[in-house]
Amino acid sequence: MELQITAIKNGSVIDHIDSEKTLKIMEILELSSAKEKVTVAFNLESKALGRKGIIKVEGRKIEKGEMEKIALLAPEATINYIEDCKVVKKEKVSAPDVVVGTIKCGNPKCITNFEGAPTKFYREEDNYRCNYCERTTHKNSINLR
Repeated sequence: MELQITAIKNGSVIDHIDSEKTLKIMEILELSSAKEKVTVAFNLESKALGRKGIIKVEGRKIEKGEMEKIALLAPEATINYIEDCKVVKKEKVSAPDVVVGTIKCGNPKCITNFEGAPTKFYREEDNYRCNYCERTTHKNSINLR
């Protein structure tokens, strides 16, 4: 197999992203304004996904809170931590059971949308239920704040 993206020396690689979600993950991690070197690719071949995206961030470790945001958009994603051009740790993202302040409620009458209350959602299989108005949002319809 031909190498499609060059390796990084130290940092993080977010792999197995649904290609359509790659830019959104860049946005939620604020990588377009990052000082680190960022490499992004779309529509790479993937046995599991058909087509995938990948994001490499030189010199930065993806933190737990960032992993939770990634999991909301790309539940199949993995994070590879790189040191001296070698993978030293590989983690599969996992969606949190409780999400605070990240998901925007789709109910325009929800208190979180007009009084500025922080959102809180509970995961129920493939859905997230708002703590305040109890509206459920499917994992494929999540809007992040």
